[in-house]
Amino acid sequence: MSAGPRVLGVIPARLQSTRLPRKVLREIAGKPLIVHVFEAARRAPDLGDLLVATDSDEVVAACAGFGIPTIMTSAEHPSGTDRIWEVAQTRPADVYVNIQGDEPLITPDHIRLLVGPFRERPDTEVTTLKIRLAPDEASNPNVNKVVCGVDGRALYFSKYPIPYDRDGIGVVRYKHPGFYAYRKAALDAFHRLPPSPLELTEKLEQLRFLENGIDIVVVETVTSTIGVDTEADLQAVEALMTGRRPPSR
Repeated sequence: MSAGPRVLGVIPARLQSTRLPRKVLREIAGKPLIVHVFEAARRAPDLGDLLVATDSDEVVAACAGFGIPTIMTSAEHPSGTDRIWEVAQTRPADVYVNIQGDEPLITPDHIRLLVGPFRERPDTEVTTLKIRLAPDEASNPNVNKVVCGVDGRALYFSKYPIPYDRDGIGVVRYKHPGFYAYRKAALDAFHRLPPSPLELTEKLEQLRFLENGIDIVVVETVTSTIGVDTEADLQAVEALMTGRRPPSR
């Protein structure tokens, strides 16, 4: 039996978040958010290695206090994908998993689903996840939506509730948490290519892949997470971790 792909998990972490400043260093149950993300991702057996990629000395110091490996990357990167591209220039792997630094509820199964297509379909270039959209999330532009073809490949991503249910038949819609995995060639292409027209319109960087003919394989998960984008998200995650009653969101 041939060995499986070498999989490197990368957690991009920057301090200059806009909606919740310095969120990766905000404490939840006595530890910085970035530490919770690392500890959750470390439980995934599919990852051969795992590190934090940052442009902040403060993040490096916070991670060092918990024995978390880090790599310093340029402060000029406009996205986490570009930051992972820089890591890929010096850290060889077959697959790079992008673990958002604000997703402390990621599970080993999320990572298994992301990595699976690279084992099953050698031509896979990029993967992501989808999960059924709750009705009250459909009109929320902070919840990104995805529509897929019958072969599981992404057709389009939007902040708009797609597809449009013209006849009111009760269509199933999907959102996608911000987890991705890539081949190095896909990362190289993303970094080399200019932002694409639809990407600039929707403000969704993954559209750059689709507009340039790079397929994204989408795998369904039934396990939801809470991406920490607001103070309410932070409180909800802390309530889950400490067993307290969560505040209304």
